Amino acid sequence: MADHDHIIVGSGINALVAAAMLSAKGQRVLVLERADRFGGCIRTDEITLPGFHHDVMAATFVLFLTSPAHGALGPDLARHGLEFCHTPHPTAVLRPDGSSLVLTTDRATNIKTFNAAAAGDGDRHAADVGAIETDAPFLFALLGGELWSWQTAKLLARQAWSRGLRGLAAWIGEALRPSRAWLEAGYASERIQALHAPWVLHTGLPPESAYGSQMGKVIAFALEAAGAPVVKGGAGQAVAAFKSLIEENGGQLRANADVDQVIIENGRATGVRLADGTTITADNVICSVPPSQLYQRLLRDQTQAVSEKDTAQLKQFRHGRGNFQLHYAIDGPIRWKTAGLEDVALVHLADGIDSVSKSANEAARGMMPETPTICVGQPHRLDPSRCPEGKSILWLQIPDAPRVLKGDAAGEIETSGTWDDATREAFADRIEAILTRHIDGFSESILARKAYSPADLEALNINLVGGDPYGGSCALDQFFIWRPFSHSVNNSTSIRNLHHIGASTHPGPGLGGGSGFLLAKRLGA
Repeated sequence: MADHDHIIVGSGINALVAAAMLSAKGQRVLVLERADRFGGCIRTDEITLPGFHHDVMAATFVLFLTSPAHGALGPDLARHGLEFCHTPHPTAVLRPDGSSLVLTTDRATNIKTFNAAAAGDGDRHAADVGAIETDAPFLFALLGGELWSWQTAKLLARQAWSRGLRGLAAWIGEALRPSRAWLEAGYASERIQALHAPWVLHTGLPPESAYGSQMGKVIAFALEAAGAPVVKGGAGQAVAAFKSLIEENGGQLRANADVDQVIIENGRATGVRLADGTTITADNVICSVPPSQLYQRLLRDQTQAVSEKDTAQLKQFRHGRGNFQLHYAIDGPIRWKTAGLEDVALVHLADGIDSVSKSANEAARGMMPETPTICVGQPHRLDPSRCPEGKSILWLQIPDAPRVLKGDAAGEIETSGTWDDATREAFADRIEAILTRHIDGFSESILARKAYSPADLEALNINLVGGDPYGGSCALDQFFIWRPFSHSVNNSTSIRNLHHIGASTHPGPGLGGGSGFLLAKRLGA
């Protein structure tokens, strides 16, 4: 008899969801994490000063709050201390000239505001988010469901019957439009275009990529419906709640447990071997890692078991742009020069579609963007427990930093081809200079700052290859039924009882926990 029913390698959101669901059914689950803490990209630390609790990477939980995983686990996680903090102003854009636009969680208010920005734009917003609402059962089954299944086949058949084949083809064609095409054709107001344009970067896509339009509409719908919630006490409290729930169910979690290899016997995964030589057996091995970690490290001596297709496709697998994180401890409030931003969860600093496209393109070419697209979070406005009274926290994400550094698009920062400390701080200075133009007394109010380059993020978590937080490029040829490989079928591999989950597998990146949820359901949860 095996030591466990399931060994899960890694402890990110998908691993935690799978472990919670499987253990709830009485199955013997062991989660193995090579780091000294659980959670993968979900962690909260006092990285600037004591008393300032920063979400180092993941921060906003709208995808989890609206996911099937939360539907299944939410009440139990709440019993174990998971609590969300909200604001009616989830996002806004702030342009270089100081003009801004805020999206609220009230559709009527958004329609009125958008129509005031440009006649008809509010009505267009209502139509866009309304269409997502109407198509939700079909759309979210495609975005988050098990694609290779009779259920999805029947769903497509019903859509073809109700819409007609041409109608279904037209729907798919519309869904595949880039976000630039959607925004430029749909909205006359440049402020509304600028409000939506940066969000496509959070799906791992630039404005010119296929299906960006549909993702942009889905995000607008989700933000309006559920806001941009943060976890009370920090994102790390979500991990603590998962851990407590899994252990209550009889599951086990081990940190500092570096899995060195997956053990294969007769073409079947039978367990793992740790770096210290310990062997642990299981009926199923579930790996929440990118393809390079799975095939080049955990299966490095299993050339007979790994299919030739996997080996060939691994060589073609691409990672996307890197991520840059910047965190501030601030003395006093954040005094935006533009009114109305005080209680916004996430403020994008961007001029519009062209600026977002330019910065993403520069990063894709290995250049530090001249004017990066900046996402500014104000978690203390939703959750005052994050910092001492009278102080503030800023969480900054730059979603278009180069993974492989080749130079500086502005020609101002000397680079050596690597993200060394000097390069990281120089790029942070560029970002800070942009903030200073929009926040009164910002420089004087800084108590401390902490920056993480793409290389730093990979050092924190080896799954963030080159600082890529999306588990690989999310371009169409490497998404949906083609993720991670064109021959991939759900979360299976060419090796029996070895399963692959995480951001590199369908439904892709984010905090929804989709691949962990789908696999757990398939394994009997």
